[in-house]
Amino acid sequence: MRDMLDYLLSFLSLPNALAAAGAVFYIISMSMKTAIPLRIMSLVSAVCLLTASILTWSVLAIALYAVLLPVHSIRLYQMLDLIKKVRAAAGTDLSMDWLRPYMKKRKYRNGDILFRKGDPAEEIFLVGKGRYRVLELGHELAPGQIFGELGLLTPGYHRTQSVECVEDGHVLTLPYDEVRALYFENPEFGFYFLQLASGRLLQDKTRAEDMLAAERAMRAAT
Repeated sequence: MRDMLDYLLSFLSLPNALAAAGAVFYIISMSMKTAIPLRIMSLVSAVCLLTASILTWSVLAIALYAVLLPVHSIRLYQMLDLIKKVRAAAGTDLSMDWLRPYMKKRKYRNGDILFRKGDPAEEIFLVGKGRYRVLELGHELAPGQIFGELGLLTPGYHRTQSVECVEDGHVLTLPYDEVRALYFENPEFGFYFLQLASGRLLQDKTRAEDMLAAERAMRAAT
């Protein structure tokens, strides 16, 4: 019994303790459901295992964990930076001017119809120059404003309103296929896009309520 105890105690060295801790943290990382805790646990595991490898001078293990350590560190930094950008996006004005390099220029003249309600929707627009009016609401779109994005969220991709050019100018366009690519590849853009769409719906709802209230007041007065 004494010999067995001495044999087990012989394993209680610092390198073995670090290796065991590294293995435990690795198992914990595999059970994490979100990316940031997973990366943190993987980073701690790599530090423990790298230290244990250095103490035992295991060259292959040192090489392995020396590579994994910066990989986990970089990925953790990228995720934390992404969260910072998303939080910053929550306080922006949704102008999305940074989309301009991805878009193509298209000219319109006074009286041109960009699209009508019910038309197939294939792209979003950004007002570059000139004046454009949403016919159903009588609302003008300001330079730098994105419109046409709601068609991407409708069943069958159809326009929800009509837009007419009322002063010569140009717009910038971006096909829905590229919007989808940006949405999935750039979470910051996805967050912007969801804010834009929800903000548009709330604005349209407010305008519709104001128009209805004005119509009721007119009827009451007559």
